[in-house]
Amino acid sequence: MKQALQGRRILQNWDAGLGALALCGMVLIPVIEVLIRPLQGSGIDNAPILVQHLGLLFSLAGAIYAERTGHLTSIGALWRDLENPVVQKLARAWVFLGATLICGVLAKASYELVTTEMEAQHTIAYGLQTWLFLCALPLGFGILGLRFGQKWHDRFVFQWAGTLLVLGASWQASQWLASSAIPTSWLCLLLFTFLALGGPVFLVLGGLSWILFSSENIPMASLALSHYQITVNPSLPALPLFTLAGLVFANTQAAQRLSQLFTSLFGSGQMGSVLAVACLCSCFTALTGGSGVTILALGGLMLPLLLKVGYPESKSIGLITSASSLGVLLAPSVPLIMYAIMARVPINTMFVAGLIPAALMVLSLLIFGGFLRTTATANQGAKFKLFDATPSENAISLKRAIWAAKWELVAPLIAIGTLISGIATPTEGAAITVAYALITQGFIHRELKYHTLVHCLYQSAQIIGGILLIMGMALGLTNYLIDVGIPDMASDWVQGITSNPYVFLLALNIFLFFAGALMEIYAAIIVLVPLLLPLAMSYGIDPIHFGIIFLANLEMGFLCPPAGMNIYFASAVFKKPLKEIIQSVLPALLAIFIGTVILSWFPFFVMALPQWMRLTS
Repeated sequence: MKQALQGRRILQNWDAGLGALALCGMVLIPVIEVLIRPLQGSGIDNAPILVQHLGLLFSLAGAIYAERTGHLTSIGALWRDLENPVVQKLARAWVFLGATLICGVLAKASYELVTTEMEAQHTIAYGLQTWLFLCALPLGFGILGLRFGQKWHDRFVFQWAGTLLVLGASWQASQWLASSAIPTSWLCLLLFTFLALGGPVFLVLGGLSWILFSSENIPMASLALSHYQITVNPSLPALPLFTLAGLVFANTQAAQRLSQLFTSLFGSGQMGSVLAVACLCSCFTALTGGSGVTILALGGLMLPLLLKVGYPESKSIGLITSASSLGVLLAPSVPLIMYAIMARVPINTMFVAGLIPAALMVLSLLIFGGFLRTTATANQGAKFKLFDATPSENAISLKRAIWAAKWELVAPLIAIGTLISGIATPTEGAAITVAYALITQGFIHRELKYHTLVHCLYQSAQIIGGILLIMGMALGLTNYLIDVGIPDMASDWVQGITSNPYVFLLALNIFLFFAGALMEIYAAIIVLVPLLLPLAMSYGIDPIHFGIIFLANLEMGFLCPPAGMNIYFASAVFKKPLKEIIQSVLPALLAIFIGTVILSWFPFFVMALPQWMRLTS
C-alpha cells in the first residue's frame, strides 16, 4: 500500500519531477565542463547549447507545475468575488475557456515551429536533434490548455465537452481572427476583462500578441519562435540556477546565521536593529533572487527583533516589507541578470554597477522614510540579541558571528568573482554557486536533507517556470512593437516635447513607477526595456545607467497594488489586513522614489565603479 501511494505521488508530481531533473542537468553539465576543461582543453560537446535546451524542458514542466499548484501569475481570481451566481459562472467560463483557447492557439503555433525544425534537421549534441526538445512547446501548451479547461465547470461531462470543443476551435482560430471584421479595440477590451477577472498574465500577453499578429497577417509561429529564443538565450539558465542557490540558503539555517551576524555588527538597540534589518533584508533578497522569499524567510525573525527593542509595529512591518525589495540592484539578483540579457550588456558590468546604488537606496529608505527616528522606551539602551533566551547572557561577539556565517558570506563573492574574473560564463558561474550552496549547506552544515533539496528543486521550477512563460510571451509582443516602429515614434514624440535630459529622467521615473505597480517585474523588463532603452540612449544616457534607473523604479512596484507581491506576502506573514500593510510602506515609497531620482540625475553613483574597474568606457 505504501509503495502504491508513493508511486501515485510520483505520477502526480511528474511535472515537478521533470523540471527538477532538467534543473539537475543544468547544474551538473556546466560544473563538469568547468572541471574537465583545464585538464583536456575541451569539455562536453556543445555544453552551453545542451543546457539551454534543458532550460526549455525545465520552463514548460515548471509552468505546468505552477499552474497545478495555483502559482501562475495573475492579479487574482476576481471572478470568485462576483455576488451574482449567474454572472460568476459566466465569468468563470470566460476565464478558463478563454485560457484554453489561447493555449490551443499557442500549441498550434508551436506545432508549426516543430514541423519546420523537423525539416531543417538541426542537431544540438551527441545526435540529439533540436525538434525533440521543441516538442516540449506544443505538449506544454496543450497540457496547460487541458488543465485550464477542467476548471470552467464543476461537472465532469461539461468540463471535457467544453475543453475539447474550445481546443478544436483553437486550431482554426487564427485564420478566423485574421479574416474577421471585429475591431482590434473590442478584442483588446475582451482581453482586459480576461485579465481583470483572473486570467494568467502570460496568456494576456500571448493573447494580445495573437490579436496584433492577426491584424498584420503575421504567422503565429513567430510568437512560438520568440518563446523558444528567449528560453534558449545563452545567459538565461543563470536565472533558475541562481534561484535554486538562493532557495537552498533560504531553506536552511543560513538566514539565522546572517541575522545573528548583522545584529552583532550593528548592535541591537533600536538604531542598530533598524540598520541590521534594512541591510539583511536587501542582501538576502539578492542572495535568494526573490523579495517575497525574503519576507517569508526573515519576516518571522525580524519583526520580534524590532518589537523587542520597542520599535513601533507598523514601522517595523513597513521596514521589513520595503527593505526586502531593495536587493534587486545587488548581485546575483535575477532582475539584474534579466536586464543585462535584454539590453545586451555584460552581466558582470551590471553586477558591479549595482553595488553603490544599492547602498544609496538603503540609505535613502532609512533617511527619507523616517525609519532612523527612534522612540523613547524603557529598554532603548538595552543590548538585545536575536536568538538569546536571556538577552544579556548568551550574546556572541562579532568575531564569532562572522565565523558562524563565513560560508554564506563567501557565496556572493563566488557568484560575482567567477564572472568578473572571466573564469566562467554566467551559466557556469551560477552552476558553481549552486554547487557551493549544496556543499556548504548539505555537507558542512549538514542542514540540507534530501526532502529539503527536492522541495528547493520543485520550488525553483514553480517560480521560474511561470516567469519564463511571461518572458516568452512578452518577447513576442515586444518584437511586434519594434517591427512596427513604436520605439522610433516614441523617441520622436518625447524629444518633440523636451530636449532636457533631466526633465526626461523625471518623467521616466514617474512612468516607471506606475508601470511597476501595474506590471509584473519580469514582464516589465521584457516589454519595456527594448522600447525605452533606445529612447534613453537618444538623450545620451548609458545603457548601464538606464538599467539601474529602470530596476530601482521597479523596486517600488513590489510595494504597490495590484502587481506588488511584497504587500501580499507581508499581509500573509504578519497576519495583517492589506490596508495596514499598504499604509506602513507609504513612507518607504516616497523614500525609494527620492533615491531613484538621485541615481537618475547623478550618474556618477552608477558609473564610477565600472569605469574604475575598466568594465565600461
